[in-house]
Amino acid sequence: MRILSVLAAALLALTFATNGAMAAGEGKARYGKQKVVYHINYPGGKEDKKWKGALRNIQNHINAVGADKLDIKVVLHGNGVAMLKSANKDGSTLQENVTRLKGQNIAFQVCANTLRGKKFDYNKDLYDVYKEDIVPSGVAELARLQQKGYTYIKP
Repeated sequence: MRILSVLAAALLALTFATNGAMAAGEGKARYGKQKVVYHINYPGGKEDKKWKGALRNIQNHINAVGADKLDIKVVLHGNGVAMLKSANKDGSTLQENVTRLKGQNIAFQVCANTLRGKKFDYNKDLYDVYKEDIVPSGVAELARLQQKGYTYIKP
């Protein structure tokens, strides 16, 4: 009888250990390839907290799924474009976060309508923005990407 109790306890421990290992290892294996568009059109709030939070969400997404399985676009328009203006200060946390995300193949797309409306020069005013990063309309780009199967997220 004692042998059966020890055997049952060992089997139960093995089951818990296996389930725990599966749960811990699930992470990246759990998710397939994903196409996602993050929408940022709001001001950063006190000390750029909202923008930093959004960039942290994107990094957490990458950590969970794996950069090799992700196609992420970040569309900025309206007040959201000012994030890259704030990031244009040397040594800013926003600059570090944007650089880190771009290094993981995250594309930042900027609305041309907003640039004209706010009189921003992407070469001078915004951090690490190039001509190919400019889209004609931020909202139209969001719709286009969703039509192409991108999941919409507004952090």
